[in-house]
Amino acid sequence: MFISKLSSQVGQMVKGFTRAGQLKYVTRTENMRRSYSCYLQHLKHRPFSTTAAEINCEEGNEQKEKISVTFVDKDGEEMHIKVPIGMSMLEAAHENDIELEGACEGSLACSTCHVIVTDVNYYNKLEDPTDEENDMLDLAFGLTETSRLGCQVIAKHDLDGIRVALPVATRNFAVDGYVPKPH
Repeated sequence: MFISKLSSQVGQMVKGFTRAGQLKYVTRTENMRRSYSCYLQHLKHRPFSTTAAEINCEEGNEQKEKISVTFVDKDGEEMHIKVPIGMSMLEAAHENDIELEGACEGSLACSTCHVIVTDVNYYNKLEDPTDEENDMLDLAFGLTETSRLGCQVIAKHDLDGIRVALPVATRNFAVDGYVPKPH
C-alpha cells in the first residue's frame, strides 16, 4: 500500500527550476493551481472583453513592473500613481482612493468609469475600443474624441506617463450629489 501510494505521488511530480537554478519538484496539482490562479488574475483585469489578450504568467514575477499614471480630477488636482502592468485604470483608481466610480465593476454595463486621455499620442497607443465599449461611451457624460472607459484602459509599457482626466460628472446621479426630492 505504501509503495503504490509513493509511486503514485512520484508519478505526479514534475521537475522544475527555481530562479536561482536549483532543481525542485512540483506536483501537477500545484502547477495546475498556479495556472488557474494566473488565469483568474487575467480575468480580474479584463472581466468582460471580446478582444484577444495574451496571458503571460511567469513564475517568480512577484515584483510587477509598474508605469506612471497621472489622474486629473474634476477640480484640476493631479494625483501621480504607479500602476502595475496589466491593471485597468479603474482598478488603479480604486486602489488609490481616486473618485472614479465604476458602478458595474468593470463589466462593460455602464459608463461611470469614463476617463479622458489628455494626450492624443497616448490615446493612439490604446487598443481600439470594442463595440460594447463604444455603446457604453455613447451614454457617457462629457464625451470627447479621446474618451475611454477606465475599465478598458489596461496599463502597458507604452502607456508610461499617461494622463487621464475625470469628467466633471457621470450619468449616475447619486454620485454627482443628486438628492431626490420627496413626493
